Amino acid sequence: MTTAPFVSPSLPRLHSARASPFPKPSVGSGGGVAFPARTYGSSLRLRSAVMSASGVGGNGSPMAPEESTVSSRLGEVKRVTKETNVHVKINLDGTGVANSSTGIPFLDHMLDQLASHGLFDVYVKATGDTHIDDHHSNEDIALAIGTALLQALGDRKGINRFGHFTAPLDEAAVEVILDLSGRPHLSCGLSIPTERVGTYDTQLVEHFFQSLVNTSGMTLHIRQLAGNNSHHIIEATFKAFARALRQATEYDLRRQGTIPRFVSSLTANIVQGNLYSEC
Repeated sequence: MTTAPFVSPSLPRLHSARASPFPKPSVGSGGGVAFPARTYGSSLRLRSAVMSASGVGGNGSPMAPEESTVSSRLGEVKRVTKETNVHVKINLDGTGVANSSTGIPFLDHMLDQLASHGLFDVYVKATGDTHIDDHHSNEDIALAIGTALLQALGDRKGINRFGHFTAPLDEAAVEVILDLSGRPHLSCGLSIPTERVGTYDTQLVEHFFQSLVNTSGMTLHIRQLAGNNSHHIIEATFKAFARALRQATEYDLRRQGTIPRFVSSLTANIVQGNLYSEC
């Protein structure tokens, strides 16, 4: 694949919003999701060690400290190559709104699961050479989502960092363990019995997560515990991934806004703008 450098905005200055720390997207007149003004990463400036006992963020997770300044964690990436044109926006502190049109119906369905079960707002628009196959679109969409996630996480102050969830779907059950560590690694133990679900090549499931891992800097382990229906196995995987990612991105009140150990070097690289700028 011939890949042109993707067009990704640099990380601008973070600004504070005293009113509602997690603005909700609205629905525009055309039915699409209207995201708030572009703000990347999180801004968390602690003025007190006293935590709000009742504060709850937009995704149901604890809010940052009561005396903190927090802006919604958004990421946006435009990736243009010879084969694809991809535009991704993600709000980690959303309400589960999905607006995906990838040209791959089954992948749209899986991205709906990512939004719904992670309580992220996910916008994905993509065109590509799907008349050949879904490989290039599947890969570039995942690369863009991973980069948008990296942007949205910002300095990662106060997050849990780790996530672990097992999702059942009828006879299928899939376990996902992840670490927002800055060290990309994928171990994928899926055994999908059929070559296709609808028109979607099931080999692309592992490739999707490998691409996302590469640009987000995530350590990800996926293990199939049970299942013999291909659709159920893949859907359980995306649901478990969404729930584990939600856990990892939520705030840990006891951490009091500090960066989890081993992630601090990652933060420095993000600030310098030299981490995973292209895969």
